[in-house]
Parts: sequence; structure tokens; C-alpha cells
Amino acid sequence: MPLEDDNSINYIVGTGEKRLGRMQVLMGYLFDKALRSGAVYLSDNLGCCLLITHADKDGFSAQKVLSSLRLLFKCIGLAKLPKVLKRQRIIERNYPNGKYIRPMIFAVKQEYQGTVTAAKLIMQVYRENKNLRLPIIVDTASKDLVRLYQKFGLEIFNVEKELGFPIYLLRMYEVPDLENGRKSSKTEHNERRIQV
Repeated sequence: MPLEDDNSINYIVGTGEKRLGRMQVLMGYLFDKALRSGAVYLSDNLGCCLLITHADKDGFSAQKVLSSLRLLFKCIGLAKLPKVLKRQRIIERNYPNGKYIRPMIFAVKQEYQGTVTAAKLIMQVYRENKNLRLPIIVDTASKDLVRLYQKFGLEIFNVEKELGFPIYLLRMYEVPDLENGRKSSKTEHNERRIQV
């Protein structure tokens, strides 16, 4: 993530010589959250990953408390905590109460950008969650991700600008049933998944 970009990750992680370490703590926190309450998807070529959470499955636990404390003291810091909590309030007011699927991190290695890797991974997520009949809601500051999500049926329903850069909120009302809508190619099944 380029340092000069205005985005949610840079908003939390900040700059400076320890930025990489703080970034690793943040990614570890999101990975732990995905394992607790959702899934971690990896493409076969390891060029792309997607971390998702189910809003209703991340209840209180000792693991959650420890992970949050590590994020606070090793990444955010007490001085930045009010700023980060403000960001969370702005984002969360766009999310409904109840059940939904939330992609938290969607990352593609530079050498795989513009290939079918990301598209195949999204199709895998759709296939595995189609029977849940849950909406998908995502927030991102990346225009590239907005365009990608739009290609797969999500629509912008709000843009938050209070943080000094736009955060796009996108939604799909229900996971599509690809088997009834179109045929899947054999290559789309070649993804790996880790789930609790």
C-alpha cells in the first residue's frame, strides 16, 4: 500500500520507520478475526487472498480481547485511538444490525493484477456462500477494488468523505447462485480455503 495514498490502512498504520511492523500487526488482527468469524480464501497461485467475516459470529472471546489489545498497543497506540474509533463509527453506521458477509481485506500481488486470479477467487466465495442468502457489504477506499466489486454485482450505496478521503460502501442484497445463473468453468474450482 503506497505511503502517499489516502486510504483506511494508512489512516490506521501511519508512517515512520516502524510502519512495516504495525502493518504486520494489523494484518494479523484481521487474519485472526477472519479465522474466528469467517474464512480466509487463497488463490492456488498464492497471488490473491480474501479475508471475510460474518457479522453475527464474532462474539466475545478471550482470543478476541487479546487480539484487540495487541492491535491497540502494537499498531494503533493510545494517541491515535480516538481517530481510529471515529473511523470505525463512520464506517459502522453504514452496516445493518443482523447477519451479513463482510469482505475485510482483498489483496492481489502486483504481478497478478489484471489477470483472472482475483475474479476466480470472488467466484469461489460466491459458490461457497450462495446457500446462506445473506447480503454482502464492503467498504473500501480503493477505486480499483470498487471497479472490481462492481463487475461482480455489488453496487455503491454510500460514499463517506469525513476522513479526508472517500470510503466507498458497496452492497449486494444476496449472494448470487452461479450454477443457476451461468456455468462455472473448471478453473474456477481450483482455489484453496481455510475456514474454522
